[in-house]
Amino acid sequence: MTYSPPPGAPRARIPGPQQPPPTYPQIRTGLWKHCLGGGLALWALTALVTYATRNTTLLPTLILLGSFLVPVTFVLWAYERHGRDLGVSVILGCFLTGGTLGVLGASVMEYYLLHPSLGMFVGVGLIEEAAKLGALMFVLLRQPRLHGIRAGLVLGATVGFGFAALESAGYAFNAAVSTKGIDLRALLETEILRGVLAPFGHGLWTAVAGAVLLSYRQLNGHFRLTGPVVGTYLGVSVLHALWDSTHGIAIWLVARLSGAGLDRHLFAQGYIPRPTDQQEHLFTMFSVGGTALVALLGVDWVRSLARRDPSWRNTP
Repeated sequence: MTYSPPPGAPRARIPGPQQPPPTYPQIRTGLWKHCLGGGLALWALTALVTYATRNTTLLPTLILLGSFLVPVTFVLWAYERHGRDLGVSVILGCFLTGGTLGVLGASVMEYYLLHPSLGMFVGVGLIEEAAKLGALMFVLLRQPRLHGIRAGLVLGATVGFGFAALESAGYAFNAAVSTKGIDLRALLETEILRGVLAPFGHGLWTAVAGAVLLSYRQLNGHFRLTGPVVGTYLGVSVLHALWDSTHGIAIWLVARLSGAGLDRHLFAQGYIPRPTDQQEHLFTMFSVGGTALVALLGVDWVRSLARRDPSWRNTP
């Protein structure tokens, strides 16, 4: 026998279907600041303990903290400010999968296609920017909803920072290992330098290329390699090549201005033998100035792209 409520009695409310969980967690604003501050403290503490104890088992911790700190911080900042609606899984996929595929692809192509020459840096720029852009496309194959300048800027930068973190870890490891044993000072100097320069390198270039690539992406998810996409790829490859060759260009300018001659072996050695004080000052000025100029060009390019997307200032 079933029970029927009398007429007019309030009926029990049957709960409706549960709402699906949000596609991204609510990360509080300002987390990137805590990540940067806490990461710096942990890196400094690890460096101090490693130096005091000479415990080489701490080297992987020191290398990973120093190499990933700045890239992860900038990815967190980009996610908080402009990418909350993109999803954490996509951000992680671009950083880890995209960065790893970019490093592997670039390593294979550089091994088989490049050889020491005056134009080697151009080849490095073309190969590495192609590898990162290809990795971005691979990660986003099953994400047809993601298109537009803002998504391209955030996700392109994320792939670039993942690439930069892994590359910096490799450079730090190479700096630490010497014929005389472990060179802790060289490791720390390498990580500090690459950490300071990280925001103006791979992340910046891939952000530009990714923004233009996703701005021309079709609604069904297909990527279009249009003229602007190819032109942007070539443009960021040139910036990449200029960034890498700043050292050599500075040597060439110093040699030309100081009348030291333009011997080809001078550039193969990568330095000016027995430089004078004037040559050292000129080299520092051209090297630092050239790096700053390339960085400003990249930053201005990103800002000009961001101004074209009305959703850039209205992101959640």
